[in-house]
Amino acid sequence: MIVIYQVLPRLYGNTVCVNLPYGSIRQNGCGKMNDFTTVELRRIRDLGFTHVWYTGLLAHATCTDYSAWGIPTCHHATVKGRAGSPYAVRDYYDIDPDLATNVGERLTEFRQLVERTHEAGLKFVMDFVPNHLAREYKSVMRPADVEDFTDRNFYVLPGTTLGGEINWGGYVEAPARATGNDCFTPSPTRNDWYETVKLNYTEHDTWEKMLRILLYWASQGIDAFRCDMAEMVTVDFWHWVTAEVRKQYPHVSFIAEVYNPQQYRNYLYHGGFDYLYDKVGLYDTLRGIVCGSRSATDITHCWLQHEDISDHLLHFMENHDEQRIASSWFAGDAHKAIPAMIVSACMSASPLMVYAGQELGESGMDEEGFSGRDGRTSIFDYWSVDTLRRRLQGELTEAEGGLQSFYRRLLRLCNESSALREGGFYDLQYANLGGSLFNEHRQYVFLRKSHSQLLLIVVNFDGGDARCGVCVPHHAFDHLHLKACRQAQACDLLSGRSSLLDFVPDTPILLDVPAYGGTIMEIMNYEF
Repeated sequence: MIVIYQVLPRLYGNTVCVNLPYGSIRQNGCGKMNDFTTVELRRIRDLGFTHVWYTGLLAHATCTDYSAWGIPTCHHATVKGRAGSPYAVRDYYDIDPDLATNVGERLTEFRQLVERTHEAGLKFVMDFVPNHLAREYKSVMRPADVEDFTDRNFYVLPGTTLGGEINWGGYVEAPARATGNDCFTPSPTRNDWYETVKLNYTEHDTWEKMLRILLYWASQGIDAFRCDMAEMVTVDFWHWVTAEVRKQYPHVSFIAEVYNPQQYRNYLYHGGFDYLYDKVGLYDTLRGIVCGSRSATDITHCWLQHEDISDHLLHFMENHDEQRIASSWFAGDAHKAIPAMIVSACMSASPLMVYAGQELGESGMDEEGFSGRDGRTSIFDYWSVDTLRRRLQGELTEAEGGLQSFYRRLLRLCNESSALREGGFYDLQYANLGGSLFNEHRQYVFLRKSHSQLLLIVVNFDGGDARCGVCVPHHAFDHLHLKACRQAQACDLLSGRSSLLDFVPDTPILLDVPAYGGTIMEIMNYEF
């Protein structure tokens, strides 16, 4: 099972604790690729991760001056924050100089990072940003036989000059070009992706240039591309380009950021993607349950919509676009999402993703600069993340250490458990509706079974401990070829506690499930 750790290298290894709003790289510091040492990568592997998504490796627009290394400077008006958005790429063939210990050796440091990642037993994931690029894009590192992007690759608005509410401060663009979020006017707002311009895929030349970029990075040994805003690019391009890349690099996987469930199968079956974000689906459902606005019964309705493609949907409870669980905009306490994480990790063999700091309860409640205090960790500003910084300095609280231990147990189970890794799934919620010892709105229950392991999983979204009486119907026994077993010895794989239970059809199984928690009960003496 794929378990991805999303890291923003700019933030991850930064131990400078000045953190001035809108601070410069000199004031606030910046994490480096070299912070991912062999020891650190082995620690990540030990937590249970199989892949690392290094977010923001590609060189992007920034206010920091690197002209001494032959890198063009960017006008401050075309940059969000001081560091700039990783998704306003200024050179598809370059690594961001912020992340290099020695700027002149940044590509060498990148290749060494790939090597260290693989040596630690991890796969390497990097961004591919196909829909838009930085307003002042200029590649200085492209191969000699590669033509840079020209006006034909953009949506040019004839007879216009860039303007609107943004103070462009002397930056002139005439004619103006459409922004990456499809603002086809010369007057983008602050809420638009005004620092980017949209690429034009009606031109096959754009297709060819993007293929060259993918092949270049695949040749560097990366294992997967996380494709930004994939559904803003025609699915016919993905159909063509994924096949072309796999001709030379058949091992490379493609992960799509998509938000329209009606297009999921199109991007999988025609577009050639291996995995898709399940944001408008399981994430939204679980967030609603954690926050008390939805019933746990909605989980059943959610998976039924995508049962045929469930193993291709990437589950997560945080990423750089979403608000932190512990923020006041979400749960206010990272522990409240423990049952949601158990469901995300254990429902299927789907890939699972965790955002760095999530496992420590990072709240994202800083006011870093451009992003403001929005419950997210800024992607625009130089900053250090409180929990990540204190972990590196050995200063975690007992609660933070306990949360990290939970994540380690859960994530390791994803691949240590054959039932979770490859077993069948059976939703027991329908058989427990209206039970006197089961609150279907705040608890959720299901089975996972492989050829050698049987798991009964119950989660409790409520703030009080629950004594649950769970029924397993005859149909589940027939469907999963189960055998009745009285006085079965069971062990909770999360807590290590053992108990005896009667695993027989339509007889309530009594389980104690902690507040904001769950139990993963393995039937130990079960006969397969």
